[in-house]
Amino acid sequence: MDLNDSPNEAAFRAEVRAFLEAHGPTEDVSSFSSPDEDAVVPRADAWQRTMHAHGWAALAWPKEFGGRGAGPVEQIIWNQELARHAVGMTHHVVGVAMVGPALLYHGTSAQKAQHLERILNADDIWCELFSEPGFGSDLAGVQTRAERDGDEWVVTGQKVWSSGAHRSDYGLALCRTDPAVAKHAGLTAFVIDMRAPGVECRPLRQMTGNAHFNEVFLSEVRVPHDAVVGEVDRGWEVARTVLMHERMALGGIETAFDWGDFAAFVAAHADRVDDIARQDIAQLYVWARSLEFLNARVITKLGRGDVPTAESSIMKLALARLVIEQGRIQMRLLGAAGLGSGDAQLRFLSSPAMKIGGGTDEIQRNIIGERVLGLPRDPG
Repeated sequence: MDLNDSPNEAAFRAEVRAFLEAHGPTEDVSSFSSPDEDAVVPRADAWQRTMHAHGWAALAWPKEFGGRGAGPVEQIIWNQELARHAVGMTHHVVGVAMVGPALLYHGTSAQKAQHLERILNADDIWCELFSEPGFGSDLAGVQTRAERDGDEWVVTGQKVWSSGAHRSDYGLALCRTDPAVAKHAGLTAFVIDMRAPGVECRPLRQMTGNAHFNEVFLSEVRVPHDAVVGEVDRGWEVARTVLMHERMALGGIETAFDWGDFAAFVAAHADRVDDIARQDIAQLYVWARSLEFLNARVITKLGRGDVPTAESSIMKLALARLVIEQGRIQMRLLGAAGLGSGDAQLRFLSSPAMKIGGGTDEIQRNIIGERVLGLPRDPG
């Protein structure tokens, strides 16, 4: 494990820092987490256009499609520097980092020409239409059905936890097109026009006060055949591409936890730090440092051309525990003041989502059990 940047990585990091110092946003652009979403969204759109104008909108995309042709190590460095500059995640992450790669790998030439440039330039907003009320992390069990009708498909079903769907122009939907085959087969991916007749978005108010999640009802939505992404009945391949890039886009410890910010909070409430709190804070520090070392191991592997196995699942489990414990400690130090509002309260209320979003803890443990411990796989 190498804790230092290679010369190439150091040069790339310096280039990223120079861009962010010259052009980085000076106001909050975290449109997926801000309590004032309406005010932040226009700033997030402007930031997306700035990145596109300077060639930073999509690091991993091929250069011919507006990207930089960068690899996963560069993506990690980019995520780290965004966190260092306090630049949060915007609603464009779904289009750029999740749907975009699916279109690049599986889309037709016409689909790429129609959508990719508009994704990069913030002209269109995208959402995922994957999870359903009865099938969240078990995406292969989706029941939303699509039936062929000449040159069109008729889509009927319900999706949920669709981030930003209420603001989206398009959605990438996973639908069942052949119910007679095994659950991973018989799925097809479609581009859904979110303004089409039969599409209804209902934002879901979270306990943080935000409402960026949605439930989406699809009632006999007519979708042209040329909106199929990839091959009919092979949509699971498209879904896997999306999920693989989603895990990279969501980042590691640097995007969810900052020891410096936490230490400053503790110092500001030092009068309430007793022996028990001191022990909890020390434990949190140990966890944070361990995660940094694990992250360094992943970067080292990628830099050598190796493919990490279950490290990302281990990191997600540990990071969820870290963020939840941080929120618990902060609320304890606030005491009665925790009943008010502020960054600490928002972090505490949103922290349980870390155990669900991007794959539940149970799914991550399955991956670790199968790939590290060699336990039998779940039945297909």
